[in-house]
Amino acid sequence: MKLHLGCGKRDFPGFINVDLADYPHINYRRSVDDLSIFEDNSADLIYASHVLEYFSLEDAERVLTEWRRVLKPGGILKLAVPDFGGLARAYQKFEDVGLFQGIIYGLIKPNNIQDQPLFHKTIYDFRLLQKVLEENGFTNVKTYNWQDFLESGQEDHSMAYIPSRDYENGILVSLNIQAEKSGSLLNITSQIKHKSIKYAKRAFNKIRKFI
Repeated sequence: MKLHLGCGKRDFPGFINVDLADYPHINYRRSVDDLSIFEDNSADLIYASHVLEYFSLEDAERVLTEWRRVLKPGGILKLAVPDFGGLARAYQKFEDVGLFQGIIYGLIKPNNIQDQPLFHKTIYDFRLLQKVLEENGFTNVKTYNWQDFLESGQEDHSMAYIPSRDYENGILVSLNIQAEKSGSLLNITSQIKHKSIKYAKRAFNKIRKFI
């Protein structure tokens, strides 16, 4: 089973579509942080393009825990989010903030008048997103090329460039990441403990320099 979370107007073949929007191709109209309609360990792939940033960094843990629950051990989570590093490079090059309004604020006006507009609540670079994923049970975090994933004729925000659609000379401002669901919670706990100790030692060594 392959899930496309926050698909909006896009209907990619082979995916089950989950979104709050009201389109004929939406299989389940609901918030993407509630996948209670799906059993544990049932999905081979979850794809969410420019979705996670609509949740605060504090809520990301809860959202990723739910997505991880549905993935099979070894299942793949493919994410795309606005890339702070890419945005910084693009601004240094073009120095025109008007080019960035859409990808920074991410305003969505739902096609149902009773629904409230949505805005981005956080932003990521690779290091931060990797940290959040690893702390929530994912491993083998790495970037992927949208060209290798999207089929001919398919488009979404994972191929966001500044200037828009300038695929040859523009700067990619989407951070496209994939990660694997770890099969062992014990391993996850061990990884987190190890990293916590490492960061604590690093901080202690810095403090010692001033003593």
